[in-house]
Amino acid sequence: MASIISTIIDFLFLPNCFICGNFIEDYSSKLICSGCFSKIRLISGPTCSKCGIPFVSQVGKDRICSECLLNKKYFFRAKSVGYYRGEFLEIIRQFKYKGKTPLSFPLGNLLADRSFYPWDFIDFDLIIPVPLHKRRLRERGFNQSLLLAAQVGKKWNIPLDPLVLKRVRYTDPQTGLKKKERLKNIRGAFLVKKQKKIRDRRILLIDDVYTTGYTANECSRELIESGASKVGVLTLARMV
Repeated sequence: MASIISTIIDFLFLPNCFICGNFIEDYSSKLICSGCFSKIRLISGPTCSKCGIPFVSQVGKDRICSECLLNKKYFFRAKSVGYYRGEFLEIIRQFKYKGKTPLSFPLGNLLADRSFYPWDFIDFDLIIPVPLHKRRLRERGFNQSLLLAAQVGKKWNIPLDPLVLKRVRYTDPQTGLKKKERLKNIRGAFLVKKQKKIRDRRILLIDDVYTTGYTANECSRELIESGASKVGVLTLARMV
């Protein structure tokens, strides 16, 4: 509650960039100054046509990477807006860990920009945010993925349901774990609560950061095995 009140006070009375502190004239619509926003490195050029990882070479077309050839992905495609580094990393950290929830507006609008993706948003019937465990939700006070998903749903008029997919097991942070440990850590952590709601539906799964992809893949597996026709994954940033 204290962080939310602090954010509201910042939003109403301190017209400064949430990242560098510089004054912003059009504060209510931006929240981030043009200097910081312009430093976000967007993902462009050829990427994996399955998981979305950018290739080192900027020449050629999208193709499937070796990781996706060797390991099954339950989602049909994943895409991210930018690299999880520099200013973008700091913006997301301010949003996610510092309680700067108004940042969900510019970040959500960025996520909803059609120009970044190989699909049309009208191809999806339902938006589902990656859920937090209730313990993590109590600690943070909000689900950052839900705030982002709400912006995308509003922009493209796609129904949003944050209750379909539930995180039923508390997991340790994936950072620092080895591959086998990551897989074991996330396996069985999610459960579909409303199978009728997703049967034969095209799902857009939304999260803030794509790191190894294990969380996105496990959520997608649960959705597909519960009756969804296909799952696309959309994240703000990609750790490469």
